[in-house]
Amino acid sequence: MHINILAGGPEELLPDLNEYTGGDEIWIGVDRGVYTLIKRNITPSIAFGDFDSVSNHEISVIEEYVKEMKRFKPEKNETDMELALNWAIEQNPDFIRIFGATGGRLDHLLANVHLLVKPLMEANVMNIFLIDNQNILSLKGPGSYKIEERVDKKYVSFVPLTLNVKGLTLDGFKYPLQNRHISIGSTLCISNELINEYGTFSFSEGILLVIRSND
Repeated sequence: MHINILAGGPEELLPDLNEYTGGDEIWIGVDRGVYTLIKRNITPSIAFGDFDSVSNHEISVIEEYVKEMKRFKPEKNETDMELALNWAIEQNPDFIRIFGATGGRLDHLLANVHLLVKPLMEANVMNIFLIDNQNILSLKGPGSYKIEERVDKKYVSFVPLTLNVKGLTLDGFKYPLQNRHISIGSTLCISNELINEYGTFSFSEGILLVIRSND
């Protein structure tokens, strides 16, 4: 089982959501993302939000289609996305994909990236991805990972999110590294490319933001 979450980011930045339907998935709508799902003929199983970004007509449509709604006051300690992600993690899915969370307001983008840190800090190795029509983002803790070539996501970047990422090794890349320490703010590992069908990366300490992109 896997969970797809749609937030209320700009619709023009969304990939084709139909590519992520038809399997063993649960769809969650967050705030305006609930209405966007319904417009795209995808009925979310559950909705989260204060719904301050939808009109009265849109909320009536949402209430007609969605059986389970978690409504909150705008004044709260967590964002709507955080509440939805916490619920999704509790379901223990194989992985979580989040859409509509990377465009528009930069504070929302940064907050959504940092939401992925908490599962890592709690030793939860669940795969969580932020996806738009140009990028796939994920966070990784220390370990060794295999990464496969994707024609539609040519570039691979590694961005440190902690003060130091130690022992970073890249094999099978155009610009390889061997046991390199990189610090937060470094742009050393931006826009790398795989030279084979797959490559590997590993590191011994820190947290890396892994971004796969196309132009």
